[in-house]
Amino acid sequence: MFSHIMIGADDIEKAKSFYDAVLGTMGVAPGFIDPNGRCFYITDSGVFAISKPINDEPASHGNGSTIGFAAADSATADAWHAAGLANGGTTCEDPPGVREGANGKLYLAYLRDPAGNKVCALHRMG
Repeated sequence: MFSHIMIGADDIEKAKSFYDAVLGTMGVAPGFIDPNGRCFYITDSGVFAISKPINDEPASHGNGSTIGFAAADSATADAWHAAGLANGGTTCEDPPGVREGANGKLYLAYLRDPAGNKVCALHRMG
């Protein structure tokens, strides 16, 4: 359904360090910075990108927005969370763990990235 997701950050290098670490736990190669200063992570399932806002205003996170990254298992979600905390992220919501809802059991780990964007590692449990 999605071709790409792009978020804003004022410090691209700081954001890149964070996302290199958390996405690296999921087997994603480090991002690359294009000639316009944007950072891209390209996989078979889509593109995740970071950019300074093109209107020259400060970057801001979307209140109520969450970007979820698929984790292969709960151990990967835990590694993702730990890597994020070690690279400038802050924990938010409940600690990583199992949540039950209308879609069954999910293993979730939430963080705020260095720019304040809310991100999540999600493993759908059988």
